[in-house]
Amino acid sequence: MKRYWLPSSMLLYRELLRFWRDKARVMGFAGAPFMFWIVVGSGYSDLARFLPGALVLTVMFSAIFSSMSLIDDRREGFLRSVLASPAPRLSIVLGKVGGGALLAALQTFAFLAVATLGGTLYPDANYAAIVGLIFLIALSFTAAGFVIAWLVPSTQGFHAIINLLFVPLWMVSGAVFRYADASFWVQWLMLANPVTYAHQALAQFLGINTNSNVPVELSVSLVAVGLVALLFAAAKVIRRPAERNL
Repeated sequence: MKRYWLPSSMLLYRELLRFWRDKARVMGFAGAPFMFWIVVGSGYSDLARFLPGALVLTVMFSAIFSSMSLIDDRREGFLRSVLASPAPRLSIVLGKVGGGALLAALQTFAFLAVATLGGTLYPDANYAAIVGLIFLIALSFTAAGFVIAWLVPSTQGFHAIINLLFVPLWMVSGAVFRYADASFWVQWLMLANPVTYAHQALAQFLGINTNSNVPVELSVSLVAVGLVALLFAAAKVIRRPAERNL
C-alpha cells in the first residue's frame, strides 16, 4: 500500500505547489467563478436551470486544463524521470489525477458558494451530496484530460481535441436546452452522453426539477462507472511505450 500511497501523495503535493507558485493561475482560479457568474449568469432569466450546467462547465474546464501540466512535465523532462522510478504506474495516474481534480473541485466549490449565496438560495439542497458529486466529476474529467494529454504531444493538439470533444458533450448534456425541447436524434445523443447524468444529478441534488425519469442514484452510479473506466484507460495508456512523446 505504501508503494502506491507515497508516490501518489508526492505527485499530488507537487501539483498543488506548482499551482500556488503560479500567481497568474491563482488569480484566475480566484476570479473566474465570480466573473463567470456575473457575465454569463446575468444573461439567464432562469438562474436555477442554468446553475447545474454552469457547475459542470466550471469543473470540466478546470479539471481538463489542469491535466495540461502533464505536457509541461514531458517538455521539462520530469515525466521521463518519474517513469524511470520504481513507482507503480497506477500511483502516477492517481497522483496527477488527484491533484488536478482537487484544484478543479475547489474552484467549483467557490463558484457554488457564490452562485447560491452560501447556500441560502437553495436551502433544501443536499450540499454534502453535491460536494461529493463535484469531486467525482472532477476526477472523471481530470482522468479524461490525462489520457488525452498523454497521447497528444502538444498543447495546440490538446486544445483542439478538448474543443472538439468536450464542448459538444456539455452542450448536449441538458445545460443549454432541455431534453424535451431537443429533436429526436439529439435526444438519443443526450441519453448516450455521460455528462448528461452528471448534470441531472447535480440538478436533483440542488432540488431543481429536471423532468427526468432517471433516478439520481442511477445517475451518480453512471458517473462513478465512467470514472472507473477513465482511470482504467489512464492506467492502460501510461503502460504503453511513450518514447515518441517524452
